Amino acid sequence: MSRFFLGERRLNQKPLILNQRRIFILPTQRGLGFSLLILLLMLIAFVYNNNLAYMLAFLLGSIFFITILHTYKSLAGLTVQEGETTAVFAGEAAGFGVHIDNPTSVESQHVQLKMKAVEHFNLKAHSKAHITLYDLTQKRGWHPAGTVTIFSTYPLGLFRAWSPIRFNAKALVYPKPANQEIPFPETGSTKAQQGQFKKGGDEFYGLQSYQAGDPIKHLHWKAYAKGLGLFSKQYGGESSAEIWLDYGHAPGQSLEERLSYLCRWVVDAEQAGLSYGFILPSLRLEPGNGPAHYRLCLEALALFNL
Repeated sequence: MSRFFLGERRLNQKPLILNQRRIFILPTQRGLGFSLLILLLMLIAFVYNNNLAYMLAFLLGSIFFITILHTYKSLAGLTVQEGETTAVFAGEAAGFGVHIDNPTSVESQHVQLKMKAVEHFNLKAHSKAHITLYDLTQKRGWHPAGTVTIFSTYPLGLFRAWSPIRFNAKALVYPKPANQEIPFPETGSTKAQQGQFKKGGDEFYGLQSYQAGDPIKHLHWKAYAKGLGLFSKQYGGESSAEIWLDYGHAPGQSLEERLSYLCRWVVDAEQAGLSYGFILPSLRLEPGNGPAHYRLCLEALALFNL
């Protein structure tokens, strides 16, 4: 299915600077095991009065405590700002952009961003990065980003420094278009325009009820196999046809089913290059086409009755 241009939302939230008030740090499981090893060496050195064991324990202890500083510095000073979000259809993964800037003179290595999945990256000194995090959507409407966690276990994995960031970003989720192809609603305007539409071209126009004499190769067998009736595919050689897509003519038993079919009409009409009007109980858009008109129709479907 062609996605066309689904639109982006730009956000103006101020960048968040990661400092000692925002960064938390705790030992990892490896770090706890490392500290246990140091204690065991200290115990051996004390029992056997072994200077080499003391030296090894102090050496490992100094590495343990120095690692805290390096792990903290891998995040300290970074600025994080939410970026653009892209609208998607329900069931697809919404993308949330994150801008990360490293204004310090220290390279940030093995930094990770987590929403549902984890993204890994390195950030050189005085450089920027743009990361897109994805989260699977399930229903139409606004889908919030929620909490994004930036963390690092650099350099030895003994400590984990992290900072949870609550983003205000939200992606708009359109209804999932119905899987099956259905004919456009036959309103008065639609019938008149269909009569003006030049048949016999190569571009798929839509479906209509089977009429005696329609070519067999144009029959829509999938719809017939599903018990929806016998339809024939219509093709045209022009893109000037004008139709009206009306919520009142959409099939389906529930609100979501009707919006799903109406969404399918919008997608099919845009793909066919038709000029289509759009009607909801609380909205009427005059016929048009193109990315802007397409986006307005889908946004209206996404937010209807929410």
